[in-house]
Amino acid sequence: MTMKPTQQLHDLGQSLWLDNITRDLLASGTLQHYIDEFSLTGLTSNPTIFDHAIRGGDAYDASIRRGTLEGLSGEALFYELALEDLRAAADLFRPAHDRTCGVDGWVSLELSPLLANDTAGSIAAAAELHGRGQRPNLFIKIPGTIEGCPAIEASILARVPINVTLLFSAEQYRASAEAYMRGIERRLAAGLDPVVPSVASLFVSRWDVAVQDQVPAALHNRLGIAVAGRTYRVYRELLASPRWRALAAAGARPQRLLWASTGTKDPAAADTLYVEALAAPDTIDTIPEKTLHAFAEHGRVGGTMALDGGDAEDVIALFARQGVDEKALAARLQREGAEAFDKSWQDLLACIAEKSAQLVRGSAA
Repeated sequence: MTMKPTQQLHDLGQSLWLDNITRDLLASGTLQHYIDEFSLTGLTSNPTIFDHAIRGGDAYDASIRRGTLEGLSGEALFYELALEDLRAAADLFRPAHDRTCGVDGWVSLELSPLLANDTAGSIAAAAELHGRGQRPNLFIKIPGTIEGCPAIEASILARVPINVTLLFSAEQYRASAEAYMRGIERRLAAGLDPVVPSVASLFVSRWDVAVQDQVPAALHNRLGIAVAGRTYRVYRELLASPRWRALAAAGARPQRLLWASTGTKDPAAADTLYVEALAAPDTIDTIPEKTLHAFAEHGRVGGTMALDGGDAEDVIALFARQGVDEKALAARLQREGAEAFDKSWQDLLACIAEKSAQLVRGSAA
């Protein structure tokens, strides 16, 4: 019997997480099916995912009505809905979490994008939401921005597990990894347990969408993978550094590198392009449902990513010759990513408010 490509990835040391959550996925048993059949060991969410889930049907209506009648509205009502889903998902992934002693089996919840530039507010909200989650395998997502890095450090110090999101370059990744290490170092200096789980999420396919119209066809769908290759090299260098080795010797665990935005956006490219290119041990790939099905059906696991980044620098240089300023584009993509989540957040809260009003009117009629 041929081993599924998803199991092959799992066996080489890469975790597969689903970049989606809906109440229907949970209620129908589909998520459990993915765990059983596709070696899925975690899940990520964001405001856009929840906006689509709540807007797309009536699965949340009963909870919205109940929460509204209890006096909840706005962000408070949203987080009640999201945590209902994420607690259920966390329970499904708890066996993987226990089996790996907390390395795998995680679900993720995003902070309000309105806190993106509010370091103190992010620190307080991350601790509060993690406490409300009541699950040991719940990550809180904080963007790896200039304002976000101090919040990441402080949250790690406070033993709040963090998924660093909206990373687009090796430099942004390094800054977030150093924030993580500072948090661990501060815990050790205070005589505290150095084990505080964290992952760092690099967004890949958005690079290729951003440059598609300004480079020749031969360079299409190559920049994101090259940036990932460079970041993987930095990841491996950090893990081999004296600074990290000292932390590891004291009992700390690595902040794992996670590939995000790995669904193919270009219809002319293979639908498993990024998943196949980003196969690497000690990493995570969080993938859309459509991509999960495609990879399980016809994906191929060849070699793994080069520890030294392979041809990443040569490929990035080709784009530079086409006028692509990689550093400026990384900053722009991070800013646009934050703005997109902000818009989804506003849409999401408006959708919940509208449904809330309709459902309460309906109950009173």
